[in-house]
Amino acid sequence: MKKQEISSLKTLLNSPKKIVIVPHKNPDGDAIGSTLGLLHYLLKYNHDACIIAPNDYPEFLKWLPNEHAILKYDTQTEASNSIINQAEIIFTLDFNALNRTGEMEAILKQSKALKIMIDHHQQPDDYALYTYSDVNMSSTCEMVYNFIDFLDDVAKIDANIATCLYTGIMTDTGSFRFKSTTSTTHLIIADLITKGAQNAQIHNAIYDTNSFNRLQLLGCALSNLKMLPEYNTAYITLSQNELNSFDYKKGDTEGFVNYALSLKHIIFAAIFIEDQQQNIIKISLRSKGEFSVNEFSRLHFSGGGHTNAAGGKSDLNLSETIEKFISILPSYKTALNNE
Repeated sequence: MKKQEISSLKTLLNSPKKIVIVPHKNPDGDAIGSTLGLLHYLLKYNHDACIIAPNDYPEFLKWLPNEHAILKYDTQTEASNSIINQAEIIFTLDFNALNRTGEMEAILKQSKALKIMIDHHQQPDDYALYTYSDVNMSSTCEMVYNFIDFLDDVAKIDANIATCLYTGIMTDTGSFRFKSTTSTTHLIIADLITKGAQNAQIHNAIYDTNSFNRLQLLGCALSNLKMLPEYNTAYITLSQNELNSFDYKKGDTEGFVNYALSLKHIIFAAIFIEDQQQNIIKISLRSKGEFSVNEFSRLHFSGGGHTNAAGGKSDLNLSETIEKFISILPSYKTALNNE
């Protein structure tokens, strides 16, 4: 951010304001961690601040400090609309296009509140007065740490803020193994631990609390794993019936696609998950090297994200979606084999 923008933001946040913080639909660890981290910070200055999420999120995030205060727009629409209509400032975190908020898009567009974007995804829309966008950042949580630093307020980071930000950085970097993890990321993580983030406890809460059904579902997913060696590609499918068989809960398939990517010689991996309620196939894409799943998803599956991690959707049925996916791959054969 430019010095002039930072100075203006300091002045803006110098007195209590009515503030709404919004993550994207189906929020993940980075979205919930960044919004909660920012909330805890703003509350220190007596802002009338709250988080409104478009919908619910995985159970493994529901231990984070003050998580219980998050409103869910899809089930608390009337109360959420009232708060948004009265807001003076709206922070949008971990997304850069208002359509990523689903049913919240219309009221956010109508709101006259000043908008501030903090995000690390590619190709941001131009809806915010203040935009902090950096695709090279590991996570939005790292950016919230920087945002607080821009305001000369890192000393205000306490154990609650540190816990939330650590969680988002850890989850969005694949436990610090993705190439977006820099030496600066590690320095920030070190500071968050110093300020009270209990790294081992956070890791256990996120990754080591599997239900029996989730592990059975993982077994089912792995049994559906397919390889396409000529394209260095692998994919996983999960039908609605298979999800139902193992009492699927939101977040249960988190990380499944990485098993496909972990195969030797595989540089492009996908998981296709049937969602009969929305009548779509949800798609998660991962890659290694310079092969951009962000571009692939934007071109073919109405999605986007990062170079090596993106999401999308298909309005076709599951088998038709797989056929479409496989039919596209020959166009990328050279790029996939060059990697």
